[in-house]
Amino acid sequence: MKAIVLAGGRGTRLNEISESQNKCVIKLAGKLLIEYSLDYAMSVGIEEIIVVVGYKATDIINACGINYKGKRIRYVLQSEQRGLVHAIECCANAIGDDDFMLSLGDEILVSPKHRAMFEMFQKERVFGICGTVGVEDKKRISRTYAIVHDGDNRIYRLIEKPTKPMNNLMGTGNCLFRNEILAYIEQTPINQQRGEKELPDLIQCAIDEGNVVKSFVICDYYVNVNSEEDLREAADHLSAR
Repeated sequence: MKAIVLAGGRGTRLNEISESQNKCVIKLAGKLLIEYSLDYAMSVGIEEIIVVVGYKATDIINACGINYKGKRIRYVLQSEQRGLVHAIECCANAIGDDDFMLSLGDEILVSPKHRAMFEMFQKERVFGICGTVGVEDKKRISRTYAIVHDGDNRIYRLIEKPTKPMNNLMGTGNCLFRNEILAYIEQTPINQQRGEKELPDLIQCAIDEGNVVKSFVICDYYVNVNSEEDLREAADHLSAR
């Protein structure tokens, strides 16, 4: 099992902060933002961490080095900012034949349960698991993606940035995949609004061919840091722990 941490985006909504540095090296509660994702990876006993860099790549490399708590960090360059699926595609050679855990370098999860998600992945031998979180305000789901699943948590539909979510489950960037998910990248459609391939569409391609992907409530609260408001929200929840 390897871990992929995506840290190549610019974060334009962070204004002056992202102009001077990659947002993933912003400090929150005494840790770099990306360190939270690195710790999530460490909690499942991964063999190697692959960090995808792009915008201000040297900020990440200088801050994290080539080793994190005894695990090797390998860097992959995403020379063009073409979305999450393209970032995963850039990692194909580094992933090799391994299954992998995906996370974003700008996520904060309160009371994360990655170990339990990993144990479910191994025990049930599912094709993939999408980490989700329950939200009171459904409008928050429009920032990420929604899922439709059955009573056994098997996912049948994923919707990128929905305007009218059908339930209160918000998808996160924390997922576990079998290596075979890489084979679906080529057939993933390009989102016409964003001009790039989206993670929910990649997963949907695998589901449509009968692969079992399940949802797992991975934390109590979730913030994907894309704005100064998100930074304040994440800081408030971290300080309240």
